[in-house]
Amino acid sequence: MTSTTEPVEPLSVWQLSETTLLRFATAGSVDDGKSTLVGRLLHDSKSVLTDQLEAVERASASRGQDAPDLALLTDGLRAEREQGITIDVAYRYFATPRRRFILADTPGHVQYTRNMVTGASTAELTVILVDARNGVVEQTRRHAAIAALLRVPHVVLAVNKMDLVDYKESVFAAIAEEFTAYATELGVPEVTAIPISALEGDNVVEASAVMDWYGGPTVLEHLETVPVSHDLAHCHARLPVQYVIRPRTAEHPDYRGYAGQIAAGTFRVGDEVTVLPSGRTSKVSGIDLLGEPVEAAWTPQSVTLLLEDDIDISRGDLIVPREDAPATSQDVEATVCHVADAPLTVGHRVLLKHGTRTVKAIVKDIPARLTLDDLSLHPHPGQLVANDIGRVKIRTAEPLPADSYADSRRTGSFILIDPSDGTTLTAGMAGESFAAPEPVKGTADDDGWDF
Repeated sequence: MTSTTEPVEPLSVWQLSETTLLRFATAGSVDDGKSTLVGRLLHDSKSVLTDQLEAVERASASRGQDAPDLALLTDGLRAEREQGITIDVAYRYFATPRRRFILADTPGHVQYTRNMVTGASTAELTVILVDARNGVVEQTRRHAAIAALLRVPHVVLAVNKMDLVDYKESVFAAIAEEFTAYATELGVPEVTAIPISALEGDNVVEASAVMDWYGGPTVLEHLETVPVSHDLAHCHARLPVQYVIRPRTAEHPDYRGYAGQIAAGTFRVGDEVTVLPSGRTSKVSGIDLLGEPVEAAWTPQSVTLLLEDDIDISRGDLIVPREDAPATSQDVEATVCHVADAPLTVGHRVLLKHGTRTVKAIVKDIPARLTLDDLSLHPHPGQLVANDIGRVKIRTAEPLPADSYADSRRTGSFILIDPSDGTTLTAGMAGESFAAPEPVKGTADDDGWDF
């Protein structure tokens, strides 16, 4: 790997276009070192501008610190800096010659669970930090459960502060085994455990010189090489219609195109498609991408589809393959995270936004509230308050073509909105909660683990 002391040439537009994009989030308990890890990652990968680093050095010096506090690169709110905690989701963008990144640094406090849901909802990888001195704690289990609920395909367990436990392999091994066993019970498909010291820089960007017993990748090496997008191009093809284009000009008198961003899958000229919720069928006669005709397009490209038949299609409709259409229903059962301060109650009248479609709906039942600490269910709580995660049954005024969230994170998700002021109330995931049908409670088993 290139030494951080060597000059790094800025990436050209061509180089960036040749790299892939990874969205990832960080999570962990308070004081586990999330912001320090992110700061170290940005600093050692040469992704920090000179004036940013100088500002951090001045702020650190004013607080009596000898070395720059890299956590200040992400903790931007005054309350965050004063308390030394992360409150809001902080998004950072950086790139290496191998990949581009969008990073969401999420809070660790229990009362900010909703912020982690927001940050991890679009992530393809979550980095969960654990303090090597404390091991797996309740908040660690909570964050693992949220990652499982959100179907995040890759989870990294970063066992931080290894310098405070004398870099002992046995400490790391015990924590990795316990966490991996718990995550597997939740249905997390992949866990990669990495021993690090964010403060000292061990195994963040550069391999540690004092943990020669570890032969796996550094955090950055794993981020650069992990498979991206869960192969969304091969999922069920879905195009939520955002806009109907009808120029009616002399050059294009009969042009009628249906524009939007492909949520999943691939569309090709000649595909037979169904428009939902009407159920009308047609065939793709053309695809326009950036003003040019193409034979095929895939997620997440923004395109315009042209159909052979002149049928009634408007914003909010969903174009899908004829042989691979989701069922439409007015009854939606889902796992939700309540994000508003006002509670969500049975009988609550809301707006449900799914893709580009917004319909009126009513909360018919709240069958259970989930306790993430031990995955127990509290039956029929009557309401969900801020940061609660539970099961709900919703009745919509119009049929809704929703996929199961397990099949498509884009078209299986929705939000509930307060119709009076437009406030987002709840984030929802249609279908079953966890990938594993019945998560098992208890201590870790004796199975081995691997770096």
